[in-house]
Order: sequence, then C-alpha cells, then structure tokens
Amino acid sequence: MNRRHFLAHSAAGLSLLSGFSSYAQANLDKARILVIGGGFGGATAAKYLRLFSNNTANVTLIEPNASFLSCPMSNFVVAGMRTMADITSPYESLTKHHGIKLIRDSVSAIDPDKKIVTLASGTTLSYDKVVLSPGISLMMNSIEGLTKANQAGVTLQAWKAGPETLMLYKQLAAMRDGGVFAISIPEAPYRCPPGPYERASLVANYLKQHKPKSKVLILDANQDLTSKGALFKKAWAEQYSGLIEYLPSHNVASVDAKTKTLRFEVQDDVRADVLNVLPAMSAGEIAIKTGLANANGRWVNVDFLNFEATATKDIHVLGDAIQTAPLMPKSGHMANQHAKVAAAAIIAQLNDWPVNPAPVVNNTCYSFVNEQAAVHIASVHQYDAQAKTFKSVSGAGGLSTESSTKEGSYAWGWAHNIWADTLA
Repeated sequence: MNRRHFLAHSAAGLSLLSGFSSYAQANLDKARILVIGGGFGGATAAKYLRLFSNNTANVTLIEPNASFLSCPMSNFVVAGMRTMADITSPYESLTKHHGIKLIRDSVSAIDPDKKIVTLASGTTLSYDKVVLSPGISLMMNSIEGLTKANQAGVTLQAWKAGPETLMLYKQLAAMRDGGVFAISIPEAPYRCPPGPYERASLVANYLKQHKPKSKVLILDANQDLTSKGALFKKAWAEQYSGLIEYLPSHNVASVDAKTKTLRFEVQDDVRADVLNVLPAMSAGEIAIKTGLANANGRWVNVDFLNFEATATKDIHVLGDAIQTAPLMPKSGHMANQHAKVAAAAIIAQLNDWPVNPAPVVNNTCYSFVNEQAAVHIASVHQYDAQAKTFKSVSGAGGLSTESSTKEGSYAWGWAHNIWADTLA
C-alpha cells in the first residue's frame, strides 16, 4: 500500500465532513487551539486542524521532545535490528509546510475554568480549544519495589520510545548466554495489546542468533494472549522451541532489585537476568491531574462524536488516554484516527457547522514474529448514535492466516505511510 492509497483509505474510512478547505470561515484564525502532545494523536490533530481549515486555524503544538519517536517498530531497536534513527522523525514539516507553531515544553497544569494552560517553563497560554494527547502513565506503585528497581537500573519498561528503548537493548546484548530475558505484561487494557508478544518474538530472534542457550520468559497477568494469540503461538512453536516460555495468569506483585526476583500473589518467584517489567497503565499524568480521568480514575471518558472529555468542555482527548469503545485497541493507528475525527469536529464547531453524525475509523496493527515476517489484524469501527459509541463492523476487518515476509514488507510500508500522514 503506497502513501496515496493509505491517505485515501483513511479519508474515506473516516467519513469526514467535506469541503473544509473551500469553506473555512475567517473567524477560525481568532480561535486559539492548543494541541498538547506530539505523538500519533497530537501531531496528526495539529496537521489536520490546519488542513481542514484551509490553513486558517491558529494551531500551537506543545511537545517537549525535539523529534517524534515511534513506539511502533521500536521493538526492532530493543532487539538490536534497527537504530533509534530508524524510528525518529523531525517535526519541522508541521511548522514549515503547515504553519503550526511549535513550543518545545511540557504542560504542568490546565485550568479548564479560566481556559489557561501553564507550561513547565512558567509561561501561560490561553485557549478556546485544547486537544490533549498525553499518552499513558506507567503506574509504578502498582508493583511493590518497582520504582526502586527502576532507579537502580535493574528493571526497565521501554514502553515509551526513547532512552529506555536503547538501554533495554544494551541489557539484552550484555546478558550472558544461558540467561533469561523476562517480560511481564499487565492486565488489559494497556498500550498496544500485541506489543509485548512482538517484543518477546524479536528478542527470541536475537537470542537464537547470538545467545542460543538463553530464553525469553513471558509472564502475562492475563489468562491468555490478548491479541493474535494463535498466530504468535504458532510462530513460537515453529521458530523458537525452547527459546520462549509463556506463563499466563502471572501478575507481578513485587520486585526485589537486589536479587532480580519477581514475586507473584500465588505462583513461585522468578529470577531473571533482564527484567522488562510492564506495570498497569493509565492516562497521561496531565489528564489525571486536570481531573479528566473519570473512568475508574485511570482513563478519560469522551464524547465519541468529537472526543471532548465528558468531565469538562473544550478539552478533546485522544489516543491511549481515553476509555476506548468496545474492541477498539490502544494503538498508534487508532490515535491517528481519533485525531482526524476530533479535528473535523472542532473545525465544524468553530464554524457553527453540524458535526459529522456518523464517523467511521479503522485500525491496522502489524506485529513481527522475526526480523522479516509479520502478521496483522485490522478492524473498522462505526459510530452508533443510539449507543453513543463506536462499534466494530462485523466482517469489515481481518486477521492474517499465517506470518509471512510479504506481510513484513507491508508492515514497513504501513509504518512509513503513517509517519508521513502524521508528520509530513
């Protein structure tokens, strides 16, 4: 799938309001739209707010990182098959080609009543609309001793692409032949359901080549794999016999940093050489701090027609931070789709146009089982006005029958296309 087809498919699937570029109103340039977070959700929203307004909307993107770091494909860096440069893209096209103002800073507070955002630097910005794409927070306190183990460098997560991604690879490379790489998975929901299983596969691929006496131990708090289970299990049996051990219903309760030991509520303790411990997750800290996380104190409930937080007006929340619709995954592709629906709705609202009453979004998720072969799952989600949520469209998605190098090629094509759709 080339970029043109990808973009056309995305636009068609979203059922966006037509004619934005021709009919954007002059008052749009007076509305102050702040986009917080430059990941798949935020960067896409900033770009499409400009596109849908014929470049008249006043859009400011607030992001502390100098460049975009992609979580999808970051497992290749963990397994030593790619470099950080391969998953890093500049933000400059958003400013140069789309006229988005970029502020390199983080947000310390949002005041929904006064409509003021305070930056870590102390600067304050007023807004008419906020698009908040804060990603996830790792609930370190959900596992006893995890914070201390992280501070000691004994445990890592690397669940946000960045320095830990490379650090985890370095731990893997330094591990003795005959060692154990343990990855623990929290109870769903969490960011990228198949991500831990892909990581285990690629790490096993590395061990098979460089440390064949070693193994990967998957400690899953869930009763079974949460995504593409049969496909992963088939690949593990055929390619990594003796290299991967999968243990379901293993919820990590505590970590002993001194002995590199994981403890569970019921099962026996586990010791490992490399501890990739993923705790429970929640919406990004700023969403919780602002009082938006009204779904079990962890996730943000939104109006799915415009992704406005139900807790307050004029703050639209995207991506992994929200309480998703049934069968809607927390993925980069889905955050990209959320952003387009939200951008379309915001431009419509600011122009006093009707908001699209029946948006459609899609998701495609590729997972590699070795350096070249991948599998995928795809889904389509239609807004249901009666239920006020998105529902999965029966028969509209798909799942690989088996892994293949052809799908691996498609996966890299998908990655480059969505990076371009988000940032170019």
